[in-house]
Amino acid sequence: MREESRIDMEHARMLLKKKVNSRMSAPGDYEVGIPGVRLFRRDQAQKTEACLYTPVIIKIVQGVKRAVMGSGEYSYGENEVLVSGVDMPGTSMVVEASPDVPCTGITVDLDKNLIAQLAPEIPHKVYSIGSVAKGILVQPLEADILDAFLRLAELLDKSDRISVFAPMIIREIHYLLLDGPSGHWLRSFHMLGSQSNQIAQAIFWLKQNLAATVQIEDLAARVNMAPSTFHRYFKEVTAMSPIQFQKRLRLHEAQRLMLLNDLDAGSACLAVGYESSSQFNREYKRLFGEPPLRNIKKLREEVITSA
Repeated sequence: MREESRIDMEHARMLLKKKVNSRMSAPGDYEVGIPGVRLFRRDQAQKTEACLYTPVIIKIVQGVKRAVMGSGEYSYGENEVLVSGVDMPGTSMVVEASPDVPCTGITVDLDKNLIAQLAPEIPHKVYSIGSVAKGILVQPLEADILDAFLRLAELLDKSDRISVFAPMIIREIHYLLLDGPSGHWLRSFHMLGSQSNQIAQAIFWLKQNLAATVQIEDLAARVNMAPSTFHRYFKEVTAMSPIQFQKRLRLHEAQRLMLLNDLDAGSACLAVGYESSSQFNREYKRLFGEPPLRNIKKLREEVITSA
């Protein structure tokens, strides 16, 4: 990288840090008035959180985080971006953070329709990213993507321009991903007939049918794969079996229903397909670290603190 480019990126990082950090006075997740864009702040290092990565690009503004998917670990800081191509239950841990120097970042949801629209317009480049299309990857931060994130953050001070410029910048971020090192990997989840796309279709079906009883043979048949092949590729993409994956989806959805729809634990348990409340409570505590009632109360308090 040329010295001039390095200095430009350092300047852009400092500007982005100033824009993002000034908007968060306390730990939490922040909506910013741009659909699909959020900010986050964490003050405590070594704190592990169960999470559900939807298709997203995450730019760490300050600090270091680690994502864990099965046996795979992905560390990323200010010089990388994390990209998720499909829904991926996992855990997230802040590696570097303190109240004085919090871990902060900005996330942009990826739109599968926009990816499908842009992909044919971009030359199909093949990069070496490994033999298996896992559902998540970390790639080095490129100057163009950093610039796009900076311009997106600058819009937060110009609310009258958001409706016009935010969609353009978000479209640009999608284009840069498809045209860069993750492009071949990302488009594989949206390329009909590819094994990655077949797994993506299965994940979509599981999300839409959380309460359904799943048989591997039936799920494999839905995406036109042999059961053994389907099971192998599903685990390669998601780092877990289809049954484990469904269980994680159910628990995350139950948490969402209790937090946002004000369901009690029993109603949320039934809504996502659990027949045994004791099993639901046991597995919920195992994933989120505490029983449903206590967990939701704490999350609500965190939302109030960050508001």
